[in-house]
Amino acid sequence: MKIRIKGNSLRFRLTKSDVAQFAEDGYAEETTDFGNHVFTYAVQKNNLHNLSAVFENSKITLFMPEYMANEWANTDKVGFEYTENDLYLLIEKDFKCLDTIAEDQSDNYPNPLAIDHTSPRVMAGR
Repeated sequence: MKIRIKGNSLRFRLTKSDVAQFAEDGYAEETTDFGNHVFTYAVQKNNLHNLSAVFENSKITLFMPEYMANEWANTDKVGFEYTENDLYLLIEKDFKCLDTIAEDQSDNYPNPLAIDHTSPRVMAGR
């Protein structure tokens, strides 16, 4: 799982195994250890109607309604977005990059824009 924060925008990207864990447990988290402080970011199912987020005790938690989580985990749906009090929230499946990078992407979803070199067509989009 990764996050991207820019201004008032918060974007969570989850790999296949992150999505599977989230679907199973209703919760997934990652931590970053700064030595004297640990930063945590997590996604958690809830029973509300839209995405929401809180930042408490060095932890960002993105709450996702259970109905959204079920649809997201069990379909080709890429993600959901919502703006809450001027904070833009986005949760999405993490696709493989189209360019070469050193990061391990073996657990990422196939990129719908990638060319399938075994046939002359472009892979179907989501």
